[in-house]
Amino acid sequence: MIRVVVVDDEELVRSGLRLVLGTAPDIEVVAVCGGGAAVATVLAHRPDVLLLDIRMPDVDGLTVLRRLHAGPDTEAPRTAMLTTFDAEEYLGAALHAGAAGFLLKDTAPEQLVHAVRVLADGGRVLAPGVTSTAIGGFLGSRHGTDAEHRAARLTCRERQVLALVGEGLSNSGIAQRLNLAHGTVKDHVSALLAKLGGLNRVQAAVLADRAGLVGCLSAERPGQPERPGQPEAADRAEEHGRHGEHGRPAEHERRDRAAHPAPGPPPGTTGTVP
Repeated sequence: MIRVVVVDDEELVRSGLRLVLGTAPDIEVVAVCGGGAAVATVLAHRPDVLLLDIRMPDVDGLTVLRRLHAGPDTEAPRTAMLTTFDAEEYLGAALHAGAAGFLLKDTAPEQLVHAVRVLADGGRVLAPGVTSTAIGGFLGSRHGTDAEHRAARLTCRERQVLALVGEGLSNSGIAQRLNLAHGTVKDHVSALLAKLGGLNRVQAAVLADRAGLVGCLSAERPGQPERPGQPEAADRAEEHGRHGEHGRPAEHERRDRAAHPAPGPPPGTTGTVP
């Protein structure tokens, strides 16, 4: 069961969201409240997903989000900001504060239910009406960032996973697409986010788009099942290029082959050995 808390200053919005989400058999709205009680409510119920209004008169959503992420004793829930078209100036700040996505308050019921499931599974949600603004705001605040250079630090598999994060897939969706175990995908996502400088999932998705990875998965090696405990073929190839096939520096092995060339066939013989 996916546990959800809804925070909005309008009782009508809170009631409407509770009603819509209550129709899903796998979702439970455990609490609704305004901004002033948001932090205490989240800490009391520990939901999987938080739907959080950006602009509220008592305590705004950005303040709530920052307080939740600053707490040392608890992990903040996956949070989607509830917004309207006239709240564009807040979107970039919400990304940096740790938001996992943005939803319009008039999102269709079936899309809202789907969004909560995606959030609970570790994915991101961006309403079509705010996607360009959110991405533009984040990229505009990172002048001089070389997305391609940062993505190049990742292994082949991590670039594949990053590309699918950029497409908005959840961990389960990535696992199915690449034929990997769900836990393996979680490990890859954690590793690549750390290598990219501690970005959150939405920020990584933006970087993937800017690096040209989104929609280009076919340019990478197609997904193959991984054997537990063994490195991937592409990563072994990268390692082989640096260390050679016997674990020694590749340059040393090249020198050995030049000094002691392999014997050729006897003079006067041609063809292949039967």
